[in-house]
Amino acid sequence: MKKILVIQNKYIGDVLIASVIAQNIKRVYPDCHVTYLVYDYCAGVIENHPHIDDILTTNESWLKKSFNLASLVREIRHKSFDIIFDPYSKFQSRLICLFSKAPIRVGFKKRKFAISLPYYTNKISQVEKKIRACGKSIEDRLALVLNVVDLKIEHVDDKPKIYLTDEEQKYESNLFERPHVIIGILGSTPEKSLPKKYVVEIVNFLTFNYNFQIIFNYAPNQKALAQEIFEQCDNQEKISIDIYENSIRGFVKLMGKARLLIANEGGSVHIAKALNKPTFTIFSPYELKDHWASFDDGEFHASVHLFEEKPEIFPEMTRQNRRKIEANPEIYYNAFKPELVFPKLKVFLENHKNILNTSN
Repeated sequence: MKKILVIQNKYIGDVLIASVIAQNIKRVYPDCHVTYLVYDYCAGVIENHPHIDDILTTNESWLKKSFNLASLVREIRHKSFDIIFDPYSKFQSRLICLFSKAPIRVGFKKRKFAISLPYYTNKISQVEKKIRACGKSIEDRLALVLNVVDLKIEHVDDKPKIYLTDEEQKYESNLFERPHVIIGILGSTPEKSLPKKYVVEIVNFLTFNYNFQIIFNYAPNQKALAQEIFEQCDNQEKISIDIYENSIRGFVKLMGKARLLIANEGGSVHIAKALNKPTFTIFSPYELKDHWASFDDGEFHASVHLFEEKPEIFPEMTRQNRRKIEANPEIYYNAFKPELVFPKLKVFLENHKNILNTSN
């Protein structure tokens, strides 16, 4: 029986899309044992996954200490993995691969790396541009698998999935007699968040024009900001401010009951897609849609990017320029006025009026 390790420490969306590695390796080696190494706060998105046999969690701050990293390296080596896939491809994961003694170690080539050490037996380049509807980020993960196994492209499973238990599917069903829509009012970082006044405008647009309940989604440390936004909103009776989950698995269960998601690009969008829920994504100015707009067809999954609406204010979207935008996104977010969002959002909601006008 082959023992396989997948290293994808963070982030929530990255860990979730990396689950396609397990889905596809099991097609070739159905009896293999697949372990994922992830940060503890990300594990909820791959719990109960039928193709993942074990989840090894660690803590981000704990792992930053050299002694602890050395301890984890020894633990991984002791487990004697046959194949290691490293989509994370950062310094820590490279060291784990280097000292693991795994016969096959697959990771991405470093763009600029002064020291050349045999971290990987198989170094591959990331996909230059997307080919499949799943987007470049998922294609990169698939490329790791296809480098090692002979799997015909038509047999590749490129859709990340989340699996709820029977008990999780019963989650608080009495709360959802009316249609509920989850709104990601804040991104995971300020660089991924619209100005608060724009968020309020978007929420007001929804509560004035549509007859569904809104649930705010935000990180636990953003509660005060979420309360500020709520207090500035009109029609507060249409916002279920008390419905909230502070864990990833809790949000997964909550998203399983909601009708659809409207949010900044990030982990919540990938969770909704993995649960086969319609999504409307508002992209951060520095991100590339080809990388992260997985399965975006303009109907079931739709999105809006400032670059599409105001390309004239952007420099060439090179990696270097995108980093500059990420470091100082304010001028771009100020230009990302709600009236640029509303036309596509209206079309999206019209496409899903059948699920927004019915009770559970």
